Amino acid sequence: MNVVIVDYGMGNIRSLVTTLNYLNVQSIILSNKIEDFEKADRIILPGVGNFGKAIHQIKENRIDIALNKSVLEQKIPILGICLGMQLLGNSSSESGYNNGLSFINGEVREFDRSKVKVPHVGFNQVKVNFNSKLFDGIKDNSDFYFTHSFRMHSNDNINQSICNYQNDFIAGFEKANICGVQFHPELSQFNGLHLFRNFLNNF
Repeated sequence: MNVVIVDYGMGNIRSLVTTLNYLNVQSIILSNKIEDFEKADRIILPGVGNFGKAIHQIKENRIDIALNKSVLEQKIPILGICLGMQLLGNSSSESGYNNGLSFINGEVREFDRSKVKVPHVGFNQVKVNFNSKLFDGIKDNSDFYFTHSFRMHSNDNINQSICNYQNDFIAGFEKANICGVQFHPELSQFNGLHLFRNFLNNF
């Protein structure tokens, strides 16, 4: 299997590559080139940091055009992780208003700092959507590792799995070949490995 990790300078690449190596992925490529995306069996969009800076990097390097072709036209499965998941949505209020990739209908907003400690860091339980291929075989209320200050909301039917921190927010979603998780599966031990296997095998 050929897995391409989108390289735009803001991803937790080392832990991700280590995890994929552990799962015996045959080919792991870090790239921002359209020709590599087109040859991928799976694409992973990682992300740590600021939404505004990230989408600027993506558009400056024309990665958005490459992803549109491979994900929306060729229907190659993509998994967005943490900031990568947020980038798949319509917009974020981080660093002012910024448009995302708009692969799914979702808006990213900050937690209310007056009501809860921000960022949200550590293991927290996820209420699993049992219609999800991504969470197939993962028990309800399983723990995953989070570290984020912003979270996504969507009214669309995107097979949402939910976490609660102050209020419910999307911990994971999937719509056809497009899926994302707010947590870091590469830092989530057994449950994270299970989720990666599902992404590699079920899409």
